[in-house]
Amino acid sequence: MNTINSLTPRETVQALDRYIIGQGDAKRSVGIALRNRWRRQQVEPPLREEIAPKNIIMIGPTGVGKTEIARRLAHLAQSPFLKVEASKFTEVGYVGRDVESMIRDLTQLAINMVTKEEEEGVAGKAEKMAEERLLDLLLPATAGRPVPQPQATDENIIPLGYQGIDVTSGIPGNPQQPTREKLRQMLREGKLDDRLVELDVTAHSSAPMVEVFSASGMEDMQSSLQDAFSKFFPKKKQRRKIRVPEALEFLKKEEAERLVDMESVTEKAIRKTEQSGIIFLDEIDKIASRGGSGSGGPEVSREGVQRDLLPIVEGATVTTKYGMVRTDHILFIASGAFHMCKPSDLVPELQGRFPIRVELHALGEKEFFRILTEPRNALLKQYTALLKTEGISLKFEEAAIREMAKIAVQVNQKTEDIGARRLHTILERVLDEISFDAPERDQDVFTVTPEYVHQQLSDISENEDLSRYIL
Repeated sequence: MNTINSLTPRETVQALDRYIIGQGDAKRSVGIALRNRWRRQQVEPPLREEIAPKNIIMIGPTGVGKTEIARRLAHLAQSPFLKVEASKFTEVGYVGRDVESMIRDLTQLAINMVTKEEEEGVAGKAEKMAEERLLDLLLPATAGRPVPQPQATDENIIPLGYQGIDVTSGIPGNPQQPTREKLRQMLREGKLDDRLVELDVTAHSSAPMVEVFSASGMEDMQSSLQDAFSKFFPKKKQRRKIRVPEALEFLKKEEAERLVDMESVTEKAIRKTEQSGIIFLDEIDKIASRGGSGSGGPEVSREGVQRDLLPIVEGATVTTKYGMVRTDHILFIASGAFHMCKPSDLVPELQGRFPIRVELHALGEKEFFRILTEPRNALLKQYTALLKTEGISLKFEEAAIREMAKIAVQVNQKTEDIGARRLHTILERVLDEISFDAPERDQDVFTVTPEYVHQQLSDISENEDLSRYIL
């Protein structure tokens, strides 16, 4: 198989099939979009900059897999990925978040991602340096230095200044290389894990807290001011007594941070954001004008959000605390149920920036049965694993699974259709009794039969008023 970054559309669909049932059209669309990111990188530079991503709108009722497709896509893409609710944004001038904040959030995710990659690259060197620093705490730095006497009362505590201790006998030892190597071996074998060392660590909140209360567009100022103040106020050191394994991990982290070049990280992260960033705009139908834009009131704010969103999707330069970020090649995937409105109710300019429209279909009894049994993270597998921790082997008869799928469809038809999310409620209700009694039960195997499902759900599923409140 190809590497993740160059997955073919078919391989992307196959990977999504492991977790998501049905919705083949949506999977094909995101598979093609993901592959087009790779294709664009193979094009020569003059034309490469002209190739814009083909943004996608996924249309379908709640609980059919729109958000799950985006969530799984994030794992496949190995790219900065941000899921945001379009409804939380407001027009400039109103109280709320402005649309540019999602680019700043995406950039921060890229910084974290690249930093983690860089730290993993220097992990081996950082581990060696951390080990040497820890040994320096246990042994003198030079052979000619007099050995101080321990000041701590606890025999397990190795003070920062007391470094010439022979751990096997408790007698001040000879700070020669054989002793250091012997101590290194003991450290690696875990024989020092119960000992404490004194270590200087950076105290938190050394800079003053700054809070900014203002209109939209200013929420990034708080972190920027805090970063600025942190440069003026030196980081305070605090001496703490911690166990040897914790000290080693702390020193590894500190050495890794020291080895990573943050300027290089910032440069790579911005490039990663611009070239392979993906933003999933959920609930985009909530900012669509309903029945035209002439009704006033909230419609003005909704259309204002669309107008603010338009330049970001078209391609703009957003200021972040790490530098300027261009949005020309960021892929936007929008989704919405569009119950009260249509995609054509979006402003025409924004419609044109989402050329690919995919409709996701409502799920039926057959799909519910597959959702319960087939995916790697199927609900039945999750509940089986949970009850296994109590020593109970949970079994489901096929007829019982089909009965739960059938009841889920019926409840969705009688009340609000929430799609596959109804299965969570149904299963919780069916397994309520066994989940409560599991710690006290003596039996090793519990089998869920169609009769048991009926017993647990019949009264509720048949009473429409109860179904609305319980299922």
